[in-house]
Amino acid sequence: MPCPDYAKRWFAARAWKPFPFQRAVWRALSRGQSGLLHASTGAGKTYALWFGALNAWAKPRPAASDKRRPAMAPLTVLWITPMRALAADTLRALQVPVDELDLGWSLGLRTGDTNSAERARQTRRLPTVLVTTPESLCLMLAREQAQVELASLRLVVVDEWHELLGNKRGVQVQLALARLRRWQPQLITWGISATLGNLDHAQQALMPEGIRVQGANDKTLKVDTLLPASVERFPWAGHLGLRMLEAVVEQVEASHSCLLFTNTRAQSETWYQALLQARPDWAGLIALHHGSLAREVREWVELALKQGQLKAVVCTSSLDLGVDFLPVERVLQIGSAKGVARLIQRAGRSGHAPGRPSRVTLVPTHSLELVEAAAAEQAVAARRIEPRVSPQQPLDVLVQHLVTLALGGGFRPDDALAEVRGAWAYATLGEGAWQWALAFIRHGGLSLLAYPDYRRVEPDEHGVWRVPDARLGRRHRLNIGTIVSDAALNVKFWSKGGGGKSLGSIEEGFIARLRPGELFLFGGRTLELVRVEQMTAYVKRSSGKKPAVPRWNGGRMPLSNELAEAVVEQFEAAARGDYHSAPLRAAKPLLQVQQAWSALPGRNRLLLEQLKSREGWHLFLYPFAGRLVHVGLASLLAWRLSQRAPASFSMSVNDYGLELLSPSAVNWQAALDGGLLSPANLVHDVLASLNAGELAQRRFREIARIAGLVFAGYPGAQKSTRQVQASSSLFFQVFRQYDTGNLLLSQAEHEVLSQELDVVRLAHTLEHIHGGALDLRVIGRPTPLAFPLLVERMRESLSSEKLADRIARMVGDLERAAGPAA
Repeated sequence: MPCPDYAKRWFAARAWKPFPFQRAVWRALSRGQSGLLHASTGAGKTYALWFGALNAWAKPRPAASDKRRPAMAPLTVLWITPMRALAADTLRALQVPVDELDLGWSLGLRTGDTNSAERARQTRRLPTVLVTTPESLCLMLAREQAQVELASLRLVVVDEWHELLGNKRGVQVQLALARLRRWQPQLITWGISATLGNLDHAQQALMPEGIRVQGANDKTLKVDTLLPASVERFPWAGHLGLRMLEAVVEQVEASHSCLLFTNTRAQSETWYQALLQARPDWAGLIALHHGSLAREVREWVELALKQGQLKAVVCTSSLDLGVDFLPVERVLQIGSAKGVARLIQRAGRSGHAPGRPSRVTLVPTHSLELVEAAAAEQAVAARRIEPRVSPQQPLDVLVQHLVTLALGGGFRPDDALAEVRGAWAYATLGEGAWQWALAFIRHGGLSLLAYPDYRRVEPDEHGVWRVPDARLGRRHRLNIGTIVSDAALNVKFWSKGGGGKSLGSIEEGFIARLRPGELFLFGGRTLELVRVEQMTAYVKRSSGKKPAVPRWNGGRMPLSNELAEAVVEQFEAAARGDYHSAPLRAAKPLLQVQQAWSALPGRNRLLLEQLKSREGWHLFLYPFAGRLVHVGLASLLAWRLSQRAPASFSMSVNDYGLELLSPSAVNWQAALDGGLLSPANLVHDVLASLNAGELAQRRFREIARIAGLVFAGYPGAQKSTRQVQASSSLFFQVFRQYDTGNLLLSQAEHEVLSQELDVVRLAHTLEHIHGGALDLRVIGRPTPLAFPLLVERMRESLSSEKLADRIARMVGDLERAAGPAA
């Protein structure tokens, strides 16, 4: 089949040749087929869908008449992206062919960053193509005339579907698509994805039926590691790898442009400041990018990157996705990426074009990450990519969606049930849960019948369920979304006349710990807190020393299963004397001490170490199952031990293992022989071992916000985190006492098990241990694997200065005991 006209003209002008997968998508769209496009980052996926849409529906720009603007085509394409930065850049990429081909399509952007004037224009007339986010799409569906406004829609593209699939935002997208398909049964849906390990599920969750197009996956990915000049044999996490600063500066100097990815916003602030201090001449040539910075700052950085004006940007996951930065030559990953898919995604930010190789350099922040780096190199080469699974039947998302439907023209329950079951997450939704959801939005459930604010939806005389109260409708629109975090304060420069420049937002919990006059690091600047007023933190510049670094929530990502398995394989190779990669060879001094004092872990053998110290009796285990699983496992083991004999335990965890410490004697071998690690009665014992009520109550805060029980306040008058938490806690206690059948309570317990404790992975870990061998070693002093766990525990009780002194003394003693490195 010949190349379609618009694509042929535009590609020919650039001397480009379409890839076979792009042609396949164009053919599928011309036949009205839906599908999932999966290809490596930078392979040309956007052009595959975009030119398919242009060829199918675009017409030349109509001639202007009477000096009036020509009328553009009505809304035809919705392009959904998971991030604001990606949305803005996608719009720029889509606009270029439309302008150059002089087509009669208008393009617009609708995200949380869209200003009120642009929103008003879109209210009068939607553009032909609207690039938006899941939250903004749901806001559109909550408009009374939504069905009429979206009547001309032909195609929905869900970009970076792998980023949405595994969370509640993906469920939001499923429900929104079910609504759009009910209005437009012939609606075409396409997902765009890279770095996914379970494509069948990804496709089923997005569309009831469709084709799959596999794009080019032969992109060259180079993963290497920046090796330290010397290796700590007793490493500890927490110093953010700044001892590698000089080597990182050399890498940045040698490249034309690069991205330095960190895993947390706090880490990005610290590294940006360190780079500026090391190279003051780079001021204006390096920049900082993370989600809490003001929109204007983020947009400036994105555009400057695209135009090749910046030498380096220190960033977080805010620049993980799809943004097209052709000039970026290198990517450096500070610390472990914690997952294979994330590392591949970030690597793809360099050489982000078809045929160009991508390169990512790992920068270990402590010596054990050298082993992890060797594992990452191997896992990326083998494309051992993590699967992502959609949540099933989150009822908080469902009740929010039902109120949205009631605002967006209303719904009839029987029709709405069939529609909701069209979303994969609710395909098996039972009648009982459905009736509970209807009752909940109608009067808040059994315990809230007397309160008008929870009578959000009522059937009218025709049996159509609507929101009768305009005030409740406004509250709902302000509450739409599933991203729930601590209340954020605006950060502004202090100005006597008011109106100081906005720098971004920061979590209330951090600012609450500061007093006026204290310093903190934000946006690459050292700032002094002047005052806090009406959810705004007013600041001024400062040249003082030792500023605090903000700690945003979500900073600790657990090690993925695939990468953890690859790490254990590296330990097994080292045990055989096979130091096959540069990072593993660099870690050899550490591994030799571990092997001499204890043993190296293995895939079918759980390494345990017991130690008697002045603190008491220690047990170290190394299941390599990730931090979340180890939290549950540590609590489970401590509880099981205490059931046999009264005892108290201190615990610490990291991604590799866990420590139990008892001040009284424990016969660890007898405990292990007595079924301490048995997978039997797992869920019962886990719930009993933890303060399950407190965990469920904490999880319920998020659920209450999404379900609309708790209102965070109007713009400019937001409630504080303490107020929101108090409100959700009150609901939790009321439901437990007077409405025990409230399904949001059982959802909270389910999410604790599945998300906070990852009980499925915990069960798999215990079954794996049960089927293997236990290798209990008695050690005379902390090994290289045990030492980081000791530090984790001490961190909770010591200030940073005292902790550093204590660690220095301990490391000195251990190094002397280990003797000179080979």
